[in-house]
Amino acid sequence: MPEPDVRIEELIDRFNAGDACPARLLCDDHPADKVAFTLIESDLTARDLTYGELRERSTRLAAALAELGVGPGDAVATLMGKSAELVVALLAIWRRGAVHVPLFTAFAPPAIAMRLEGSDARMVIVDADQRGKLDPSADMPADAPWCVVTVGGDHRDGDLSFDELIASPAPAVEPVVTGRTAPFIMIFTSGTTGAPKGVPVPVGGLAHMVMYLEYGYDLRERDVYWNAADPGWAYGLYYAIAAPLAVSRRSILLCPGFSPELSWRVLAEFGVTNFAAAPTVYRALRNSEAPADVRLRCASSAGEPLTPDLIPWAEKTFGVPIRDQYGQTELVMVVANAWHPDLIAPIKPGSMGTPLPGHNVVVLRDDADEAAPAGTLGRVAVDSTAPLFAFDGYHNEPERTAKRFTEDGRWYLTGDIAMCDDDGCFFFSSRDDDVIIMAGYRIGPFDVESVLDAHDDVAEAAVIGVPDAMKGEVIEAYVVLRAGVQPSDALTTELQQHVKAKFAAHAYPRRVHYLDGLPRTPSGKIQRFILRRQRVAELAETGAN
Repeated sequence: MPEPDVRIEELIDRFNAGDACPARLLCDDHPADKVAFTLIESDLTARDLTYGELRERSTRLAAALAELGVGPGDAVATLMGKSAELVVALLAIWRRGAVHVPLFTAFAPPAIAMRLEGSDARMVIVDADQRGKLDPSADMPADAPWCVVTVGGDHRDGDLSFDELIASPAPAVEPVVTGRTAPFIMIFTSGTTGAPKGVPVPVGGLAHMVMYLEYGYDLRERDVYWNAADPGWAYGLYYAIAAPLAVSRRSILLCPGFSPELSWRVLAEFGVTNFAAAPTVYRALRNSEAPADVRLRCASSAGEPLTPDLIPWAEKTFGVPIRDQYGQTELVMVVANAWHPDLIAPIKPGSMGTPLPGHNVVVLRDDADEAAPAGTLGRVAVDSTAPLFAFDGYHNEPERTAKRFTEDGRWYLTGDIAMCDDDGCFFFSSRDDDVIIMAGYRIGPFDVESVLDAHDDVAEAAVIGVPDAMKGEVIEAYVVLRAGVQPSDALTTELQQHVKAKFAAHAYPRRVHYLDGLPRTPSGKIQRFILRRQRVAELAETGAN
């Protein structure tokens, strides 16, 4: 492989061309008989999906989408698990020059509706077991502007059938040339003090996805590669699907939901050599019995800070340490304990690494837009003039976009607090907002609080992340009840179920604390940091976590 600077230029030339065509870049330019994905079921039966099959099936589906009026720039959402149909749907969307909107299957109807409305989606492709979430309700409009394509199972009246569309005799259509600046993905952030924001990812952004795949993971042709993240989130969509397609590297997709026992079996039976997952996955693996014959060439982690205790365990279990890496939905990955021989360096426990090639990352002072001294906590900022920086702003959110940059536009502000040492290694400290990172999922307190506030018995609520040995953080809620309502275990269970039903199954509060009032600033803003500090102190006193 060429030197990093040379490789950056090659990737920019390829993915930032004026005639860039997503379908060709991600599928048609690759050998038809080469395997793109190995899809694994719970009984370990596996199916290989080749580029030729993907091209043929996605071309037929794209022709059907064209007949339905889906064209360049249109938003098409998927509410689907990992499957061959998901990959075919994505390539058909990109073949039309349309924009893919991923919907995490754990989302409840309000979270789904917000993303569909926020992206102006024209269509939703949905697994049959998820179809009920799109039914008209208080949370989902009855006169929705999007049409529904159902994959498998029974269809509602008015639904289109994925199987029928893909068998359509409609004439094939040429893949759309979009150019480098057109978005091919719109993925929503988790949300912190407001609603989640849509992030348009341009076709040219494939350059920095591939750069991370090659230099962060050191992914090689002979590797058996598995990124275990869900493609409903950025880490899985970018690095289990889009980037491997871009460089024709076979990627494993485990179709069932996560379990440590099944994951161990996949690692052993399929001889995985290059593995990536959130720290929560590694913790779950550590707490279950490991086969003796699992050995990795590379192990990587992202999505939440990696606790140092996992590194010696990994060295003993896998034969290699886990290398922590850092990025955001808006940025992709920008800092890493990289695996590539040109970048590999000894791991400093607690460090998320150094900036990847093509990115310039600094820690800015709190009181000025200039670099903080080494060893000083400050704001993590990313240089918008660097070669691989590709974030142009949030969808229809100019004011919120402006708040993400310094006044001169030079530095993108991540919202994270960190320290950089004399060797250029970054050490994460905290968020400067209140986002919760649980098991690799970024959860904005605003979403959960909004659902709790809507409950008839709740006057107001605040949500925080609390340290947890398994998940990194878990959600706990502080609730002020309406006059005349008394706390009870039954009410706690009801509130937890309410969040599961109205927001997401994974994002319910593990504990609910009842207060007479919430701490606030003089201007009325909830001071979640006070609740966090008090809760951490309580846990320290009791020896929990």
